[in-house]
Amino acid sequence: MSDKIVIGSEEWCSFPQLSIPAIKARVDSGAKTSALHAVNISPFTQNGEDWVKFDVNPIQNNTRAIINCRAPLVDKRVVKSSSGYREQRYVIKTEIQVGEAKWEIEVTLTNRDSMGFRMLLGREAMSGRLLVDPEKKYVLGQPSREELKEYYVKEEDNPKRLKIGLLASNPELYSNRRIMEAGEMRGHEMHFLNLKYCYMKLDADTPEIHYRGGRVLNDLDAVIPRIRPSMTFYGCALTRHFEALKVFSLNSSAAITQSRDKLFSLQLLLNSGVDIPTTGFASSPLDTNDLIRMVGGSPLVVKLLEGTQGKGVVLAETKKAAESVINAFKSLNANILVQEFIKEANGKDLRLFVIDGKVVATIQREALPGEFRANIHLGGTASLIRPTLEEKRIAVKAAKAMNLKVAGVDIIRSTKGPLLLEVNSSPGLEGIEGATNKDIAGEMIKAIEKNFKIKLSER
Repeated sequence: MSDKIVIGSEEWCSFPQLSIPAIKARVDSGAKTSALHAVNISPFTQNGEDWVKFDVNPIQNNTRAIINCRAPLVDKRVVKSSSGYREQRYVIKTEIQVGEAKWEIEVTLTNRDSMGFRMLLGREAMSGRLLVDPEKKYVLGQPSREELKEYYVKEEDNPKRLKIGLLASNPELYSNRRIMEAGEMRGHEMHFLNLKYCYMKLDADTPEIHYRGGRVLNDLDAVIPRIRPSMTFYGCALTRHFEALKVFSLNSSAAITQSRDKLFSLQLLLNSGVDIPTTGFASSPLDTNDLIRMVGGSPLVVKLLEGTQGKGVVLAETKKAAESVINAFKSLNANILVQEFIKEANGKDLRLFVIDGKVVATIQREALPGEFRANIHLGGTASLIRPTLEEKRIAVKAAKAMNLKVAGVDIIRSTKGPLLLEVNSSPGLEGIEGATNKDIAGEMIKAIEKNFKIKLSER
């Protein structure tokens, strides 16, 4: 027992093979396995062997310090967290250094943003080597602020500090919180701007945007519009006014406006060569039977043109039901879309997240048992999936056709091949970040930084 190393409940360690010079670890003998914070986790094959690449932010609350890692893949394992949540994780084997001692341990990769430590040292890694004194911390020493700066702070890690406004309605929404956090972690000055508290001054000489209490917002560098459907008209008008003031908008007002127009967006997509389910459009049609035949008969989906997020969508399983639904909408003088129902999709669709012309993450969404699903996503479960090259091509093409820098592109798999359902200009982050362990919010902030790096180089 005398040759064992005594450590405290918290210690600094390093991973030489991963080029991580210092990372703070929580020592937990109650946990069987060790866990390392990782994002952008992606398996690949090298010389016929399974490997995994991933990014590590070794310093808590700092996403500017990034280590790009790769290691041989040992296993995929279901791990139960302290909160009882079961998660499938990739497992690697790599060398750890604690003090002067080095040895090989197994580590699972997971997003630990919500935890207090980037590294958890479990009992399997400590067995036969370490003794824990829970009353002490950093028994083996800790790096100074200057040493950490030397390890991780580089000139290119410090882009111009930007003043960014998030235009939205609910500051507590997961997506909005994550975007605010991501911007702050990358060193920017973030402002949550509730749409209903903003108002505009239209003037040839001194146009302005004011916020509740009279604060003038003309000095923002960029805005991120996340406009709920009920606020589309005012939110896009506000975004348009920011653009007139030369404030960069991650998604432009024109792109958001056309993405919210179901018919116009489908026409734009078709004109760009993107396939969609066969769709008919009518304004209170008299030729109901022909409209039904036009999309292949029943079952079919009837959608209100002005409906949002699954509202005003009806699955008609028989011709008689379809006639009843269409005639009911007709009596309201409503504009409707009639669309073929893709039965073979079996309640599943893909959400591809596109940022700046690149698919950064993809999930498969599956309806809960017994849940109505009519070529739209209404909830259920989300899981990681690898899209085909064709699905990626369609997603990028769709975002480009809509002129959106950030888009959630929904695709359904059919016997005719992948079909595009919808392009969302304000896609949610919770499901896709949770399923993929990727920092999507951070990628959105990087897209803004990229725009300003281009502009700065042109000056």
